[in-house]
Amino acid sequence: MSTSPDAPPIRPRPTLIFPEGYNHRLTLRQTEEGIKFIKDGFERRLAEALNLTRVSAPVFVQSGTGINDHLSGVERPVRFCISAIGCEAEIVQSLAKWKRMALAMYGFEPGEGLYTDMNAIRPDEAPDNLHSVYVDQWDWERVILPEERNLEFLEGIVRSIYGAVRCAEQEVCARYPTLQAPFLPEAITFVHAAELAERYPHLSPREREEAICREHGAVFLIGIGADLPDGAPHDARAADYDDWFTETAPGRRGLNGDILVWYPVLGTALELSSMGIRVDAASLRAQLALKGESDKADLYYHRNVLAGEFPLTIGGGIGQSRLCLLFLRRAHVGEVQSSIWPEEMIAACREHGVVLL
Repeated sequence: MSTSPDAPPIRPRPTLIFPEGYNHRLTLRQTEEGIKFIKDGFERRLAEALNLTRVSAPVFVQSGTGINDHLSGVERPVRFCISAIGCEAEIVQSLAKWKRMALAMYGFEPGEGLYTDMNAIRPDEAPDNLHSVYVDQWDWERVILPEERNLEFLEGIVRSIYGAVRCAEQEVCARYPTLQAPFLPEAITFVHAAELAERYPHLSPREREEAICREHGAVFLIGIGADLPDGAPHDARAADYDDWFTETAPGRRGLNGDILVWYPVLGTALELSSMGIRVDAASLRAQLALKGESDKADLYYHRNVLAGEFPLTIGGGIGQSRLCLLFLRRAHVGEVQSSIWPEEMIAACREHGVVLL
């Protein structure tokens, strides 16, 4: 396997956080049992909350179709040649666009949706307490009606997902009483990225997330991808899946966002999910133009969205390892997933009592 020959983006060297007096409280065997308990239970809760059916999903897709998720546009997908077919394939970085195609193929109706296990490799990720080159998440997608493409509907779906997360936390703490008691707040707070920039003009986007999560405990940050008043987005988003351009109020754009919670074990904001109402033909065309990517309109996926062949949808991804880290009160994502880490990171973790799987 190989990655694109393009030069990788420059990443800052990761800074590790080791909580003082850290005690993981569970044995390795209990940890593995806890991971399965969390994944089985939350998967069921998510399906019930959003009316989703589990489906099988690909680990790789054909290059040049526009189906793979290119995230912020600089991450390189892992590519390889399928000799028997004579084509190049890419390991998925997420299934944001594939799911919409699947909803059309399976004939899902408005109010119905699907979810699947997504396993990705992101070779340009900088490993730290929360990030790994291996990504596992529940990818979900649901068909919606035209009149549901609004902020109120988006917020209702967010509340349903957050409710499932909070119930799962309580269930895990009841099963493992040695863990820290439940700390997620009863309700999630909604705030727009532009409002956050106005409130904390001298902080970086990451620092703004820290500040708002420390205050409220759980936040849905709306409107990620569009330029803020200072001319830069809160964070980058691809042009072809989430709708971050739609005007929802004067000076406020976006029908997408991230679910963030305050994680006291590390003293930081923790992103659990990125999600949103997906582009329709008008917003796809506008966002491609804003990104200077109008040439993508000729790709298979984009042609079908522009022609109205794919249903209108809402969807996102929920990090499996992130939830396990949160519920099991761990300090490093490597304690709940198996991946490859820098040797100096392994040594530092061992020194501080952090056992990587």
